[in-house]
Amino acid sequence: MKDVEARLERTEQQLRLFQKISRFMVRELSLQDVLKGIVDMIVEFMGCDSCLIYLIDGSELVLCASNTPHPSTIGKVKLKLSEGITGWVARERRMVAISREANRDSRFKFFSDLPEDTFEAILSVPVIARNRVVGVINVQHRGPHMHTGGEMETLTTIGEQVGCLLVLARMSAQAVEAANHAELVLSSGPIPQPR
Repeated sequence: MKDVEARLERTEQQLRLFQKISRFMVRELSLQDVLKGIVDMIVEFMGCDSCLIYLIDGSELVLCASNTPHPSTIGKVKLKLSEGITGWVARERRMVAISREANRDSRFKFFSDLPEDTFEAILSVPVIARNRVVGVINVQHRGPHMHTGGEMETLTTIGEQVGCLLVLARMSAQAVEAANHAELVLSSGPIPQPR
């Protein structure tokens, strides 16, 4: 019975996290502030030591948000899509979950600027926008950590939420206000009827 109660409580926490992120995304804040807020929520929910959001810029992934106390690395840490676990996740559009000794993985790339390189565990998921990978979210633990299915699903969903946020961020407030949303939906064709 306690196991069922614990799972129910974790599911409720997950739902509250998704709600907080959705509400945070619709506020009028800078994109950097929204990403930083999402990073902080992920850290709180996952109990991780580090959360990094990389976004694609041409053929590189650029660090755009982090919970770590080295803000000078934002926008400066970059890696090619062919480099590291992060690049592999972006290229392959697949999650990576390593519970221990992540820095021994053959895909790992060391950055002298990031203390996270010495962390044991990593969970890395793609950020998806309009069915394209536009970035990667990395969650790291200093010590070994077995990632649960719930953690993997949660981070995957957050990657999708961040992807939607990035698409919406390209629209000005005036464009959102002026758009005929019903026409947009209806002009995309009829809704298929179930057979």
